[in-house]
Amino acid sequence: MIVYAGVTNTSFTRASEDMLALASVVVPAKQIERVTKGIGLERCAERDDAVASYQALSLVERKVAPAGVTPPVVAVVGTDGGRIQILDRAAATAAKVALAEASSAAIAPVVAAPLDVKPVADHASPPPSEAAVERGGRHWREDKIGLLMGMTSTVAASDPCPQIPEGFLDPTRMNTLVRELRKGVPVAEEPADAAQDADAEAAAYASPSAIWKPPEMEEKQLLGSRQSWEAFGPMVAAAAWAMGLFGSSRRAFIGDGAENNWTVWRKYFSSFVPILDFIHALSYVHAAAHAGCTRAAGWLHYRQWIAWVWEGRVDRVLEALRARQAELGELKAEDKETHPRKVVAQTLTYLANNQIRMCYDEYRRQGLPVTSSYVESAVKQFNQRAKGTEKFWGEEGAEAILQLRGDYLSENKPLTAFWERRQTQASGQRPYRRKAA
Repeated sequence: MIVYAGVTNTSFTRASEDMLALASVVVPAKQIERVTKGIGLERCAERDDAVASYQALSLVERKVAPAGVTPPVVAVVGTDGGRIQILDRAAATAAKVALAEASSAAIAPVVAAPLDVKPVADHASPPPSEAAVERGGRHWREDKIGLLMGMTSTVAASDPCPQIPEGFLDPTRMNTLVRELRKGVPVAEEPADAAQDADAEAAAYASPSAIWKPPEMEEKQLLGSRQSWEAFGPMVAAAAWAMGLFGSSRRAFIGDGAENNWTVWRKYFSSFVPILDFIHALSYVHAAAHAGCTRAAGWLHYRQWIAWVWEGRVDRVLEALRARQAELGELKAEDKETHPRKVVAQTLTYLANNQIRMCYDEYRRQGLPVTSSYVESAVKQFNQRAKGTEKFWGEEGAEAILQLRGDYLSENKPLTAFWERRQTQASGQRPYRRKAA
């Protein structure tokens, strides 16, 4: 109960309040934090053991489902990065000491220097305040999120939805979607329910002429970690193998254009069909279409270009973008991020680099997803517990809470088996050592 309250509430203080209100038990917030961290680190140790066991398998064994596991019809893996604040207390203490020394030096009496020695100049800018040292933006770090899904769908003889759904051609909806995707949403406003993103996606697909529906999710498992991408890749692969995803006949790996995602794909999921999230592609096309144009002209460009993207004809969009770049002139070093030349150049590079992952007509024919809405929702569900302008974590505490958050969000309920194992292994006896003579 203590761990559940600590992981599912937005803070340990709220968890303490819930324990009192729901269980009539007084458990201080600090005790909930210690217990949650301890159990989380136990789960991290189990996870690391599972990764080591997976890596000890032969390459042939890694590429098939483990004995006794039935692979899903469609296997889907997605990865993404979130943000969390990490406070290194040792570094913060050192910064405070440096701040105190700098302040002392600033008010120390000035000693005249010899005539043949040039005095050292004072600081060009004042030293940072304690508030800046402790609460500045420098504490934000990336956490890694993985989503593994078993889905169901059917294979069609041809593209079941060759025309782009009308929802993607709604100016108001697309302006809102692109603004939120490109700029991000405030922490307090991030929806934590995966159904919200799924409903938004379904609304965009709504069209009288559309007969295709995205694959339906049957099971999911979530992973979270503060470790490096090099360490996170094997975690995702080990969990996918345990779920039997490598044994599915249709497999897909979906993500945005971040290189870390595709490094994980190349190293561990190269047998999965790589798919660039359609919504991220849409945001780039939308920006380039409106760059340096009137709203009306930009919208006409967008309608044509995004229709080509939907049809898998990215080469035609690239051709149009090259022509547009020629009209605007060559990119200059002084061009800012919002300059039309810069926007078009970035979109051209983004689409060219990801063209092989944008065969959306073929993905729909195979019954594979073309958007990463569930992955984006997974990040928000982790953020609801771990991210906040007033939330600071140590590395161990962050790793523990991310592991447990993923456990509670996973439909295979890994903690149920964990508690049973832990109870079985508990002897009920306290170990004693003989006192030295």
